[in-house]
Order: sequence, then structure tokens, then C-alpha cells
Amino acid sequence: MQLRLLMPLLIAFAAAPAATQETATPAAAPGAPAAADDANTLALGMVADRMTVPVSINGSAPQPFIIDTGAERSVVSRQLAGNLRLSPGPQITLTTMTGSTRVPTVVVPSLSMGPVRDQQAFNAPALEATHMGAHGLVGIEQLRTHMVSIDFDKRRMAVRPSRRAGGKRSAIPVGADEIVITAKNRFGQLIVTEASFEGAKVTVVLDTGSQISIGNMALQRKMRSARLKGPIVMTSVTGEKLTVNYHIADRVQIGGVALRGVPVAFADIPPFEHFGLSDEPALMLGMDALHAFRRVEIDFPDRKVRFLLPRQSGVASRLG
Repeated sequence: MQLRLLMPLLIAFAAAPAATQETATPAAAPGAPAAADDANTLALGMVADRMTVPVSINGSAPQPFIIDTGAERSVVSRQLAGNLRLSPGPQITLTTMTGSTRVPTVVVPSLSMGPVRDQQAFNAPALEATHMGAHGLVGIEQLRTHMVSIDFDKRRMAVRPSRRAGGKRSAIPVGADEIVITAKNRFGQLIVTEASFEGAKVTVVLDTGSQISIGNMALQRKMRSARLKGPIVMTSVTGEKLTVNYHIADRVQIGGVALRGVPVAFADIPPFEHFGLSDEPALMLGMDALHAFRRVEIDFPDRKVRFLLPRQSGVASRLG
């Protein structure tokens, strides 16, 4: 059995100040902080500012999970699965940002998270907690009928009912400091086509599971005159590493808002092929870029992304 799970990447940057410097050492013992393995690597177990939501499995005490809008399926840490004595499931081939690998699964009888009540049992990949920075990941399968709200001012992440209640789109006024973008739905993921990267048209996928933005090679080829930096090491939640180059983008436009100074790594990672974006310039926009806003709301049923602009003009500003 092969499962395509578009998992988050944790990036080690040497010279990009806007990027969160975090990764994990695959050799770390379960539950123990990982040690830095080179000059460009900071152990994930030592990073305390990951934004999580409380998730309960089969009625157990809630544990911190990362909301990953770039992943199709939810994941449970091996440590939590062991503590809850979850039954083993079949081994699967897991496709992550860095490739494919065989991993074990466990049977999750039910999952609860705020208004989300998934009572249908499912098999979840079981991975090391130190590689994820939490006890699990919540993927699109549990998010597709809800709205994800990320409040950077209050450092809170939540899953809420969609504004499209009962199948009807509610008329929510747009504030003077808000930008609302209509996206397309592709395999349950929201794709923004009204975007550009330093003047070149680009398709954007919002990826709350990745700490850094990643462009495909088609986008890199649009920047022939740009001087790339690096190399840097990217580590996936399965502990696999990928060495790539990166660029600090002067301007990334999404709908009616412009971002400046956005670090972007370049690699033809599996999600681009999955979304049919291998041959056109595309960008997975990570949490470091989204952090430029005070709040970001991703409403899957309504196909709307709402950005609350910063109080002062800085890395994010309204166009015009």
C-alpha cells in the first residue's frame, strides 16, 4: 500500500534571518532533545515556539498537534501511540517532501479537536515526535470541512466551523485592514493562482506544516539572473535530508497583498507533482511568510483565505 502524505519540512538555514532555524537529528533517542549535527542545524527538540492545537485520540487527554494544510493525512507520534497502546496497522510506503519510505501505522479509533469529531477509525503513520516537534500532525482529511485560524498576535491556532454554514456562503464584511482571496480547490487543498513572484506569475499553496517556503525548479528557472544562496539542509519528519539552494525574494504578491524579503528554497519536491504543478512556476508558502500577518484564516469549504494585515507597514502591505 502506498500513501501519499505531503509532510512538512523543517529547514536549517545558515544565512536567512527571516527563517526559523530548526531541524531534528534522526539519531536522537525517542523523547530526548536532539543535538545539533552541524553548523547549520538547530535541534527541533530545543525549539519551544511551535504553534499547536490540542488533539484528543479516543477520548484521551489532549496532546499538542501541528495543523498541516500541506498534508493529506493526519499523523501520530510513536511515543503517543505507545502511551495510548494504539493497535498496529499495516506498513505503508509514505511519500514525504524528501521522497518515499516504508513506515509503520497505528489504528486511530477516533480523533477530537475543537469542533472536529472524527469518529471513524483510520490508519495513521507513526513517526518520531522529535522529527515533528509535536505529538502529531492534523492533515486535510480532518480539515476539509472546517476553517483554520492562525492568530500570530495571540500565538494561537484553532480549527473552527466554516463560514459557509449549511452550504451557503455567509456575507462577512471585509475590514479595512483585511485582504480576502478566493482560491481553487485541488485534492482538498486550496490553490491560489492570483499571485506573482518578483514579477513572474506563480501558483501558491499555503502550507502551515512547513517553516519555510519552497519553490519548484520551474520557478527557479524564471530567476536566471538571481544569485542563489546556500546550500542549506532540509530535513523531513521522517529524518531524511535534502540539500538545496535558496533565494531571498524581494517581492511576493498574493492577491491584493505584497510580501517582501521572503526566504524561498528551491526543489522539485513531490507535492508539486501531486498538485499538477511540476511544469509551471509554483510556491509552497510556509509559516515564516505567513507570520508577516497578524492573522490568517483558511476556510476550506468557502475556498477563501483571509489575511489580517500588520498594524505597521513592514514585510507585508496592501497593494495600491
